[in-house]
Amino acid sequence: MNLDELTTPALVLDLGVLKRNLAMMERAIARHPGVVLRPHLKTAKSRDVAMLAAPNFGPVTVSTLAEARYFAEGGWRDQIYAVGITPQKLDAVAALNAQGADVKVITDDVEAAAAIAAHPGKIRALVEVDVGEGRGGVPPDEARAIAAALGAKLAGVFTHAGHSYGGRSIPEMAAIAELERAGVVRAADALREAGFKLEIVSLGSSPTALHAEKLDGITEIRAGVYMFGDLFQAQLGTHPEGDIAVTVLASVIGRKPARGALLLDSGALAMSKDRSTEKAPRDYGFGLVLDMDGGNTLGEPILTRVHQEHGEATPAPMLPIGTKLRVAPNHTCLTAAAFDRYHVVDGSREVIAVWDRVNGW
Repeated sequence: MNLDELTTPALVLDLGVLKRNLAMMERAIARHPGVVLRPHLKTAKSRDVAMLAAPNFGPVTVSTLAEARYFAEGGWRDQIYAVGITPQKLDAVAALNAQGADVKVITDDVEAAAAIAAHPGKIRALVEVDVGEGRGGVPPDEARAIAAALGAKLAGVFTHAGHSYGGRSIPEMAAIAELERAGVVRAADALREAGFKLEIVSLGSSPTALHAEKLDGITEIRAGVYMFGDLFQAQLGTHPEGDIAVTVLASVIGRKPARGALLLDSGALAMSKDRSTEKAPRDYGFGLVLDMDGGNTLGEPILTRVHQEHGEATPAPMLPIGTKLRVAPNHTCLTAAAFDRYHVVDGSREVIAVWDRVNGW
């Protein structure tokens, strides 16, 4: 099969780029002896990708129960479900663990921790700590109450430095990484001094995983978007600008010479409405339009407008209707979520494999 034969829009994954991005993260983690990489699969949602990112069924991170089931059934048993758990979902987690999985959950709430402790199933949990992102988690010095509520089901502490996406240089990213490390280690040390036993001290985001100067006190690091990359991550320096592994194959469906625009069949549902205007140096609109081979030969048109199924690329050459192009996404996690499979290439137009992915919750 060739990309020319595919119905558009379609999701294209370049295997060679994926492997380069995985190797880059492996080298970064190897600088920290004793620290384990627990890749986050919320972006890829694919067992075929997991075979490369977490070989030999190593530990993984997931973000939905659907992912937890899919990867557990595929052999990846050691998981962290990295979204705050609700009591209503505990039965499903316990059922997976009763079948041989080890899905750990996270919480930043005393009542939820008490529900985990009271559940008769095999469930362990980590206390989520906030080190500056301002999303989930409690301050490091407030983890004790949750740990006490979990009791024997306490597995460790957990944090995510999502605010690292605000960094604009490697020194900034390294500084945020150190704040992340110091915050979660402070929580862990305080709990241990209070008599709690911790197996896991977990942190991670792609920028901090790559640029942390030291990870003393950390047992594992989580990162996910580095595998595929996107326009935003390229501007952060998470990967080289040319190493975006996932693109959307689209077709020209309209030409508007008066405004120098092409209409593509890659709209909001295919690309998402995420853009990086406020956070990144350059505004790529809703995606960067590339040629059929993923090359930058068209004068760098961007998707300036998206409707449900229409994307408008400007300034663009007036190509024939039906011409196929590829669009690099701003936020690959949301772009990939619109599709149920990857059409895998390796530096050419030949589709060498089709890989499935799990969607939904």
